[in-house]
Amino acid sequence: MLVLAALALTAGAASASTSAQYGVQDDAWLMYGAGTLEQRVATLHTLGVKIVRFSIRWDEVEPTKGTLDWGQYGVVLDALHAAKIPAVVTIWGSPKWANGGKAANHLPLSGFGIFAGQAARRFPWIRQWTAWNEPNTRVYSTPVSPSIYVKRVLNPMVAALHAANRSNKVAGGVTSPRRTASGMSPLAFMQGMKAAHAKLDAYAQNPYPGSKKETPYRDPCSWCSTFNMARLSLIRSEVSRYFGSRTPVWLTEYGYQTNPPDRLLGVSPALQATYLGDAAAKVYKQAGVTMLIHFMVRDDTAAGGWQSGFFTSKGTAKPAFRAFQLPLAEISRKGTRTTLWGQVRPGSGKRLYTLQRWNGHAWVRVGSTMRTSANGTFQRVVTARAGQKFRTTSPVVDDSSPLLRVN
Repeated sequence: MLVLAALALTAGAASASTSAQYGVQDDAWLMYGAGTLEQRVATLHTLGVKIVRFSIRWDEVEPTKGTLDWGQYGVVLDALHAAKIPAVVTIWGSPKWANGGKAANHLPLSGFGIFAGQAARRFPWIRQWTAWNEPNTRVYSTPVSPSIYVKRVLNPMVAALHAANRSNKVAGGVTSPRRTASGMSPLAFMQGMKAAHAKLDAYAQNPYPGSKKETPYRDPCSWCSTFNMARLSLIRSEVSRYFGSRTPVWLTEYGYQTNPPDRLLGVSPALQATYLGDAAAKVYKQAGVTMLIHFMVRDDTAAGGWQSGFFTSKGTAKPAFRAFQLPLAEISRKGTRTTLWGQVRPGSGKRLYTLQRWNGHAWVRVGSTMRTSANGTFQRVVTARAGQKFRTTSPVVDDSSPLLRVN
């Protein structure tokens, strides 16, 4: 008969990122998705989202120098503020008057810091910002140059936002996880930023997987120089090397696409849910990593778009929806002694939860109903054989987590 220990551990070791923020990004869905903005914000509350990454396009707000129209950007950020959901705001995209008449991905010649300061005055409650997006790729940045990025984008933004409020924190980098044919590896870009005397409060990285064979803990490409979730400890160590051990790491875009509909890059919906929990637990365990943003909420309608949402393009919830609400992961195992990590994200303070196991006929409670830590997390040690199934429930969520199978 399976023996289960009802031993509850503390929320995490002192070295863990116990204050890590778990959130989402989906600009298009927030601005123009189905239903009303109030309904979309309510969905964020149902998910238990604690922070939203949201992008402001400078070229769309100020297409003519000196004339600003915040439009839907302001509407969304005001709604998040009213709902008491913090935002980490990315500013990118330069208007033609600021970049010599070129496309929005061209780094500006001047003016970026001034616009950042205007954004800080318009949204004085926002305290976390990122400078541009994936400047190590030509999709978002021309030229791909860490020195120009630092001189024209990052350092002016840091100076302006620090002047606006000492509590403002600005992340630099926001790098793509791998080198493209016309870009730079994130490590080379980071080294270039250091050489250019970058000023930053945090380093942001988008640790996307490169293939469906990659997991949050394993990258089959052992020779690749990528900054993905599987190499999180490497990201942390390189940020410490170049910007100091006290500089936090923000993971600002991450997610697995699903098959269906993406047959080329997608994993099964069940695996997407598993990897979501694994990534959350990995961030929690890694000291100095203080943010993980899932991209996106609802799949693109176009087949060639991105398909990593909690909902299909038609609005059907995937298992990842429940996995975000109630992530559950195996974080260590020695013999049959297994440590499980989980979180109850909706709500606040110490939340009630119940750990359950499948006995072959029904779900049965493991020990008593317990309370999480103040940030909703918990760890439990159980005695379990390989293949044993667990899940969590909570009265603040009208459902259970996807099942976890012990490895």
